[in-house]
Amino acid sequence: MLAPEIEAYYSRWQESSRLSEQEGELERVRTQEILARSLPAAPAEVYDIGGAAGVHAFWLAERGYRVHLIDPVERHLEEARAEQARLAQAREADSGSRLASISIGDARELRFADRSADAVLLLGPLYHLQDRAERLQALGEARRALKPGGVIVAAAISRFTSLMDGFATGAFADPQFRGIVAADLASGEHRNPSSHLPYFTTAYFHRPEELAEEVRASGFGETRLCAIEGPVWTAPGFRKAWADEEQRARLVEFLRQIESEPSIVGASAHFLAIGRVID
Repeated sequence: MLAPEIEAYYSRWQESSRLSEQEGELERVRTQEILARSLPAAPAEVYDIGGAAGVHAFWLAERGYRVHLIDPVERHLEEARAEQARLAQAREADSGSRLASISIGDARELRFADRSADAVLLLGPLYHLQDRAERLQALGEARRALKPGGVIVAAAISRFTSLMDGFATGAFADPQFRGIVAADLASGEHRNPSSHLPYFTTAYFHRPEELAEEVRASGFGETRLCAIEGPVWTAPGFRKAWADEEQRARLVEFLRQIESEPSIVGASAHFLAIGRVID
């Protein structure tokens, strides 16, 4: 299912903890805020495809959604099962935070019936499908599984992320990293020839208009784009502001105001396309 280098990357990288720290926490908070405004009301059937260890899946289950977590990495599934068991023990008979299912799977070939979901999340799979035909296959599978009126939320990494991140982290000083940036900007096809984990793994980095086109080409209507982190994630003052409760709240408010501004979306490390099945 996954390319060997991608499997190896996620066997070493702590994805869940990444989303609890600084820029990663901003990504998580903003993603969940957008989900809260975009998904059908609970209880609704949600397929979290490529949902890793369930950071968003458990959050949705807490809010009354019936969530099925699917991921191609067994390590992620083991972590999700451990979290499910921990929550069950902590809350005893309370099943409000339990996931409906946890299973291995591939976004390009879902094991769900036609028109069975109210919402499908693709908050990672499109990152790792460099071939457009495979991305359309994953989006097409999501559409097949959705009921009329169902919602898809698909995430992409911006074409410009490695360039911006390289300056923020100092990685741009490395000639090998500059070679990665050059390839990203030229084609969107991100490859890491080194074993240095922060340089990520085989991926595809979208232009905003490209993601919107792919979602529409897969049969979704009413497609809109939302920047997640906006342009602030690489700013020198971001971490200090994020650590301050008042500044954090205002920052999230301002990012909400500009999330759909076309000139902003590509400056965000990640952005979402939100579409609806219209029959």
